[in-house]
Amino acid sequence: MARTEGIQASWLAVEAAGTKYLFPLTQSGEIFPFSSAQPVPYTQAWFLGVANLRGGLYGVVDMASFVAGGVPAVRSDATRAESRLVALNATLEVNCALLIDRLAGLRNMEAFASSTAAPEGSPSYFGSGYTDTQGAYWQEINLQTLSQQPQFLSISA
Repeated sequence: MARTEGIQASWLAVEAAGTKYLFPLTQSGEIFPFSSAQPVPYTQAWFLGVANLRGGLYGVVDMASFVAGGVPAVRSDATRAESRLVALNATLEVNCALLIDRLAGLRNMEAFASSTAAPEGSPSYFGSGYTDTQGAYWQEINLQTLSQQPQFLSISA
């Protein structure tokens, strides 16, 4: 019987507006520093515009604003310095990058003490919730399900 060596990371851990999220690594793409996005008129507040990422045109979505359904928070220079764009994996066939406030590393099941089903009434793209060994709650986001949401695909205001 073959033994697996090392521990397999399952998620990219990120933070947005103080909330901790887990993006499945298989659904996450490249990570880019965030400088700015070219605004697009007549779009939802959470759609920040488009950005040229390695020669490809990507829509930029403010993750926290989209989930909360509100207006994006004004970011300080310090917060903006830590902000990143996480592109969706090319296999999802959506040229989109999610703006997050901070990368928190890679996580696997061993990083968590417990898991629960998505909270009652939460969006369909919410996966399980996980509590880490320090007691912090992390919400898994199914990026494939998110990328297929009519609300996510309809950026017009």
